Amino acid sequence: MCYNVFIGIGGNTYNITPKKPRKIRNEEKMILKELKITNFRNYNNLTISFNPDINIIYGDNGEGKTNLLESIYVLAMTKSHKLLIDNHLINSSSKFARVEGKILDEIMTSNMEVIIEPKKKQLKIDGDYISKINKYITKMSVIIFYPEDLELIKGSPMERRRYLNIQLSQIHPNYLNILNDYNKILKQRNEFLKNYDRNKQSDSNFFDIVTNTLIEKGTKLYQYRENYIKNINQNISDIYYSIMNIKKFNILYKPSINIDDYEKNRISKIFEEELNRNHDSEIKLGITLVGPHRDDFDFMIDNQNLKIYGSQGQQRVAVLSLKLSEIPIFKSYKNSYPILLLDDVFSELDDNKKNNLLKYIVNNIQTFITTTDLKSINQDILKKANIIKIKNGKIMQKGDI
Repeated sequence: MCYNVFIGIGGNTYNITPKKPRKIRNEEKMILKELKITNFRNYNNLTISFNPDINIIYGDNGEGKTNLLESIYVLAMTKSHKLLIDNHLINSSSKFARVEGKILDEIMTSNMEVIIEPKKKQLKIDGDYISKINKYITKMSVIIFYPEDLELIKGSPMERRRYLNIQLSQIHPNYLNILNDYNKILKQRNEFLKNYDRNKQSDSNFFDIVTNTLIEKGTKLYQYRENYIKNINQNISDIYYSIMNIKKFNILYKPSINIDDYEKNRISKIFEEELNRNHDSEIKLGITLVGPHRDDFDFMIDNQNLKIYGSQGQQRVAVLSLKLSEIPIFKSYKNSYPILLLDDVFSELDDNKKNNLLKYIVNNIQTFITTTDLKSINQDILKKANIIKIKNGKIMQKGDI
């Protein structure tokens, strides 16, 4: 049997294409056709082509499965999903890392590139440098699930706000600009509050201008987030029930101001009223007490908080259901299905739950799955999938394993 092998750690690079490439159908889905990574994590040089449907990456722990998935995420979002410093992505023996990819969105192929150096990062689309990150990250859509995602339930509100910001930045080109503007204004307002009495005497109008701008930007963030979670809830209960056979699961948005369905048109007014109500406390504490920077959301089953009452298995599937419920939202806003990255998704799931999960990822979506054991995957899926084995820095694909 002949082996198509290329070296993933050092050495030369051999481009590997699946033996029988499947015809890519125009199903309005985003496809990563080819990936090239240089000096990224444990890979020095790697070039690989992918199946437009399902790609299964398997091997023992520590071989580089997650690193490969991470490189795809970095290609799309310019940063790691692990909250790492960019420099940590560069191979220890190198001075830079590069991730390049050929993306097919419906009928157009684009070349995307991220170059990471110790003190700077460069972004390119079709060879042109991109200076605005929001223009870059809206080009390639990805949804990722990885074991640390349980922090969305167990972790701090900051983790959940970060999730909202990342997802909304992918589907709304203006969201990141609004968020950045809000954070700048918030910083100015907090600095003013720290010495309010003295600052008020020197510039009596500044605080009012900053507060009005905060309300304007914050209102838009509230509207984006409230609508996004509303769309999530249209699908998440059915997905969770189909996997876990447990009903009445939903996401509860908890903004720091009192918004209900009957007051959506009054968000800015309510925001202003809440700021006025907390004015004395803000001066005393030197910080803005209400606004989108204090938002949170909870995972609820039958009105009970999953963080408190749910098992680890229930929590894991809850986060997974959240990620799967994003798929139709991306399709609605961007006219194409996102690329789905699933890292160690089958851990702690029995065979029945695995099969229920697989029903959501076999149609219309290019999917990347990492696993340590192919036996955990349905045989029908394996027959259709491009199987990538990683061992000792070498990669082999289906037909050569």
